[in-house]
Amino acid sequence: MSLNPTLTDLLLPRPDWTLLPMVLVGAAYAAGFVRARRSGAPWPVWRAALFALGLVALVLTTQTRAAGLTQGSMALYMGRLMVLAELVPPLLVLGLPPLKISPRSGLGRMLGVLLDPWVALALWTAVIVFWNVPAGFNASVVSNTAASLLPGLYLLTSLLVWSVVLRPLPSVQPAGMGSRGWFGLLSALPMMAVASVWLYAPKVLYTPYVNALCLWNLTPLQNQQLSGWIMMVAGLPALALAFVQLFAWLIRLTEGQGLPPEAPR
Repeated sequence: MSLNPTLTDLLLPRPDWTLLPMVLVGAAYAAGFVRARRSGAPWPVWRAALFALGLVALVLTTQTRAAGLTQGSMALYMGRLMVLAELVPPLLVLGLPPLKISPRSGLGRMLGVLLDPWVALALWTAVIVFWNVPAGFNASVVSNTAASLLPGLYLLTSLLVWSVVLRPLPSVQPAGMGSRGWFGLLSALPMMAVASVWLYAPKVLYTPYVNALCLWNLTPLQNQQLSGWIMMVAGLPALALAFVQLFAWLIRLTEGQGLPPEAPR
């Protein structure tokens, strides 16, 4: 294996069985989009474009040679995870068509539980914390779950988090702008904390990388620090969105308090 792979080398196709569900999801979405356009139902083209971009990013992240280089570069591994956590989910969520789901239906009740901010936050925090403490990360690399299970968990829990923040299903998501802003701020903290530890740790924290031959002639410590920068920078857009939502909520709150009382009827 070359220790200096180019971008072309990293993007060489290496499909596995997980490509099948991605193809099925894409086909189902395309079929629904075509039916909606023919019937005149509201399904904007920009939503389809964002969903397609999300699927392309997902395929490039999971079905290429880069997916097999986990033990050669912690930074590359973290870059892949951040694409799955901070790029693919918002594109897919924003690409969802307008859906009206009754909150009293079985699907509505299930989504109401999964998209509850506290449930989403607990699941996301559990994934971030467990798999980034040395014991959990070492075990995942040694057992090879780092290459298969962990990316899937990052994607699924991030889909929940971004769904709470972007609120694509208002009929089963009663949260307002302020609560979504606070949620976004809280959900960004675990990643920022882990990134800070990686940036300032004086030694390599993970046993599999202590004496590893790292890609691009990086030392293991440089690899870890670069991973911290990748995680921190990747989390900044979500953090900025949380502040924007909180600012918008404060403006609405201030405007509401400044209104004169209604005249008695």
